[in-house]
Amino acid sequence: MQQGLLAPQKRLGTAGLIALITVLNMTAPLSTDMYLPSFPTMMDEFGVTAGVLNLTLVGFFFFFAVGMLVFGPFSDRYGRKPVLVAGLGLYLAASLACAGAGSIWQLILFRVLQALGAGCMVSVSTALVKDCFDGRMRGTILATIQSMSVIAPMLAPIIGAFIVQYATWRTTFLVLAGISLCSLTAALLLQEPLPPGARLRGPILGSLGRLFVVARNPSFTSLLLVVALIPAGFMAYISVSSYIYQGFFGLSETAYSLFFATNAGVSVLGPLTYIAINRKVPSRLIITGALGLALCGGLAVLLLGRTAPLAFLLSFIPYSFGSSLIRPVSTNTLLSQQDSDTGSASALINFGNTAMGSLGMVLAALPWPDFVTGLGTIAAGCALLALLGWAVLLLSSIPLRGIKEGLSSGD
Repeated sequence: MQQGLLAPQKRLGTAGLIALITVLNMTAPLSTDMYLPSFPTMMDEFGVTAGVLNLTLVGFFFFFAVGMLVFGPFSDRYGRKPVLVAGLGLYLAASLACAGAGSIWQLILFRVLQALGAGCMVSVSTALVKDCFDGRMRGTILATIQSMSVIAPMLAPIIGAFIVQYATWRTTFLVLAGISLCSLTAALLLQEPLPPGARLRGPILGSLGRLFVVARNPSFTSLLLVVALIPAGFMAYISVSSYIYQGFFGLSETAYSLFFATNAGVSVLGPLTYIAINRKVPSRLIITGALGLALCGGLAVLLLGRTAPLAFLLSFIPYSFGSSLIRPVSTNTLLSQQDSDTGSASALINFGNTAMGSLGMVLAALPWPDFVTGLGTIAAGCALLALLGWAVLLLSSIPLRGIKEGLSSGD
């Protein structure tokens, strides 16, 4: 058996398994960003305002989080493969229904169903990483997945704009259906990594109750509360970046896209850096360094971000890099805190990051003196709270596997 590989896949192979997990994690950004260039056309076709059309986004984000919380525990009870196949089937059917939606309200409903399937795909895919890989290899796989998840939001609007030039917005959802069909085919070849003896038993509601069991693990919950603060600052940037570059600095749409793409490219470097150093640098130091970089970025935005577009870009880059660096190492460490209930743990990890990211988007829309000041305050505040929480956690008696040598935590 390959070192670090816990559950070999005879039909998919290691490369096929990694590819499947990667595509599953790219589903959410593709689902939300690919059809954005079609918004003006969709508003005209359905005869609705931007606020009503935005319900297709708001509804997706909310039920995406719900899907993660529901299907993660279910995969601990019924196995990864059947739950993943069900989620992919739901996503595929909902995507086809979105393509044929006859009204905005039908589209909103079908987007909700699509979001539930996407939540299932993300939570189960994270559990598969824990089931199939161990040690440093798990961290490397998580970093690879994270880097691709960063690339997906960069490519999605470009793909969507290309589709709109030659087809209608409905084709976008047909493309998503095609991607899910390929994933479903690969999932059918997946060999179940969770043996029957390791699955939960009892009533269905009891499976959902395992979320609370995991949440009561202080090692898991304390660390999650710390690291989940960082996505709030990054998603705040995503939500107001266009207003800053185009509204505050007066850049064109083309110039904005170049600045945005540059920052996104830096975000890809975080996971790649983790792959390069995770065998040489302790996880404790990587997390500390990532949080320190995020704090420097937030403070730099407050001090220099308002002076010029380039100054704003360079100021926020440390936060983007720190945010993308901490994700794989923190996810790997969080999964290590649980011997069982991996599906529930994966669901809570992804839900925590999604919920805090959504909070960051809400905070960024508050009536700040200007968006740069608001973003800098949110980014610096979240990073400072996370760094203080991390210091308290390290000094506390709470054990952390992979961080505090010689200590361990139970379920």
